[in-house]
Amino acid sequence: MKQVVVYGDAFVDYVADDTTNRTFTTHVGGTTVNVAVGLSRLGVPASYITVTGDDDTSSDVRKKIEEEGVDLSFAKRVPEKRVSGVVVHLTEGFERIFHSYIDETPDIQVEPDDLQEEAFDQASIFHFASGTMFHPTALRTTREAVKMAKQRGIFLSFDANIRLKRWKSETECRETITSFLSDVDVLKVTEEELSFLTGFNTVEEGIRRLADYEIPVILVTAGERGTTAVIGGEQHHVGVEPVEVVDTTGAGDAFMAGILRELFEKGMPEDRKGWIGFIRFANQIGALATTKQGALTALPRLHEL
Repeated sequence: MKQVVVYGDAFVDYVADDTTNRTFTTHVGGTTVNVAVGLSRLGVPASYITVTGDDDTSSDVRKKIEEEGVDLSFAKRVPEKRVSGVVVHLTEGFERIFHSYIDETPDIQVEPDDLQEEAFDQASIFHFASGTMFHPTALRTTREAVKMAKQRGIFLSFDANIRLKRWKSETECRETITSFLSDVDVLKVTEEELSFLTGFNTVEEGIRRLADYEIPVILVTAGERGTTAVIGGEQHHVGVEPVEVVDTTGAGDAFMAGILRELFEKGMPEDRKGWIGFIRFANQIGALATTKQGALTALPRLHEL
């Protein structure tokens, strides 16, 4: 049976309980974990490639991911590894701010040789993000994973998901992320990330700058204002129905899970109308994720739609 393979870094999110940012609730998270779990909740078989340790936190993280139905048989376990953490503050408008990172063992990563052929032989989609690319080992592993996916004709999904506090410089971050753009089939960016990557302030100018990479589908998300999609070079805006927002943490990951779920279940759309239907579904998933606190806890299940 085919599956979606996701590679990335598991996290423990310390999410502020309210906008005073004084008390926090702990959640298992990380953008790629959220996508893998989001897919599983939407009925899609997902396999997650990551590295964890043998301490209580690592065991708890693995247990929660597996309880969600995500396959960890291709994940790596190194006793000394400690799962990364991120402190998430909330603004007055309930937007999340990644305040600080906790990473005790940054040099323990999935190595290129840890990638198993079997994982990619079973995949129809490979999804990744830039979250681990600041580390040279993880960057090499990402490049090897992309190579293995391309050799098999697997659909490549990339979420820029830029977290500048993890990078040595803006230049290194920008150059690393853009080095993958010519390989991917779908790119997801926020408006802010598009501006950062291209140096242009408007979505239209940013999209024109990305044209050189010949990315088949670009998805520019803008929260409550919906998504600007570039499909075969043509722009389309897809709106989203308003909801009462509690916490935006993980909304973009839920959106991505929605896109990948439609691709997995229905295959590549034959036309732009099909893509717009996919995006409308994903917008709904992303919006629902903002109505509850946290990331994993807020990801909707298929029966809730």
